[in-house]
Amino acid sequence: MIKKIFSYFLLISFFFLASSSLVFAQADQNNPPASTAVSLSNPLGAGATAQSVIGNVISQVLGVVGALALIMFIYGGLTWMTAMGNEQQIKKGKDILMWATLGLVIIFSSYALVKFVLQAIGA
Repeated sequence: MIKKIFSYFLLISFFFLASSSLVFAQADQNNPPASTAVSLSNPLGAGATAQSVIGNVISQVLGVVGALALIMFIYGGLTWMTAMGNEQQIKKGKDILMWATLGLVIIFSSYALVKFVLQAIGA
C-alpha cells in the first residue's frame, strides 16, 4: 500500500516538474522591449507608511487574540456547566474563566497602550 502511494506521489511530482518547463517566458529576439524602466506602485495603497502598516498588523493580531479570549470564555463556561458536581471540573471551569478574564484585561490594556503610542508617533 505504501509503495503504491509513493509511486503515485512520484508520478504526480514528475508531472508537475515536467510541465513547469512549458511555462517559462522567452524573450523575443526580434522585438526587444521599448524601455527597461520599471514603475512600481505602492501595494499597500497611497500614503501608507511603516507606522500605519505596523499599527494595522498590531490591531489585527489583537483582534485575533480577542477572538481566542471569547473562545476560552465559551470553553470555560461549558466546562463549568457540564461538571455535574465534580469539584475538579468546577475548579477547572472557574480557573479557565478567571484566566480568560485576565487575558482580556491584558488585551484591552495593550490595545489602549498601542493606540496611545501610535498616536504619539503620528501614525
